[in-house]
Amino acid sequence: MAQVPWVRDELMLACALVMENDWRELRQSDLRVLELSDLLRSLPLHEAAAVDLRFRSPSSVSRKTTDIATAHPHHTGSATKGGRPTREIVADFLEHPAEMLAAAQALRAGIASGELHRAPAHPDEVGEDGEPSAQEGRLLIRLALHRERDRGLRDRKIRQIRRLNQPIRCEVCTFDFAATYGPLGADYIEVHHVTPLHVSGPGETRLEDLALLCANCHRMCHRNYAGKAWRTPSSLREEMRTVT
Repeated sequence: MAQVPWVRDELMLACALVMENDWRELRQSDLRVLELSDLLRSLPLHEAAAVDLRFRSPSSVSRKTTDIATAHPHHTGSATKGGRPTREIVADFLEHPAEMLAAAQALRAGIASGELHRAPAHPDEVGEDGEPSAQEGRLLIRLALHRERDRGLRDRKIRQIRRLNQPIRCEVCTFDFAATYGPLGADYIEVHHVTPLHVSGPGETRLEDLALLCANCHRMCHRNYAGKAWRTPSSLREEMRTVT
């Protein structure tokens, strides 16, 4: 079987395990490794490879925990050849430990609920450079995009805004489609999760968790740029103020 590279979602789960083990590797007989092996084989990322029993086997998961442990800057021995993605995930966990652990926990919750398996793949789940989001990982971005494209959720959000007598316009740049395009633009808007799923978790989406955005601002909120892959509407407004 050809080697299947580890993607960020998988590395996130493995690195969380190593971090919780005080940055020590885990042996293939460890129950946590056995559980992670089963979990990785169930992810909707490598369906074709997962039919092979050697794919993400306990021994391969254990080897990856060794790669992660030896990539830690305080490791005194020689490092194994884990590759650039492994070194990057370790650096991210060291720089943003709470956020990265939360992302791993949100991934597990989404897997347990079955939501990640029901969310279809979408081209926007990876950045323009072909890499997934910095902290979300591909699967949480996929789930967020799937929810934001739920027509029923969008319609309920618009009805809520109308009941509050608020305008249907972008909450970042204030663009109003109806004011610009007339009847053609009436009620045309997109929705965006105010809080990323790695913070809120993949539980039920409330209308209060959503913001109305134009397509441009929505894309900018999701754009993978300078190591950051998620912006709230308020943070995007701040970025706009720095260039106006």
